[in-house]
Amino acid sequence: MKVDHFLDATGLSCPMPIVKTRNAMKDINSGEILEVKTTDKGAKADLTAWTKSGGHELLEQTEIDNVLTFFIRKG
Repeated sequence: MKVDHFLDATGLSCPMPIVKTRNAMKDINSGEILEVKTTDKGAKADLTAWTKSGGHELLEQTEIDNVLTFFIRKG
């Protein structure tokens, strides 16, 4: 998958992964993809819900070695 922007939110706890993701999305264009990495387990539900409510698309979500990775296309 071609990623346009990357956000490392590992080591941050709620609500910072959401806050950082929201701020990063302000700086990218519609249709571009943001890759977000976080170790906050709450982000699984939080980022999924935030993506939907913000009109964005969660393309993929993975978890490897306790690191959650989200690929979000800006709406």
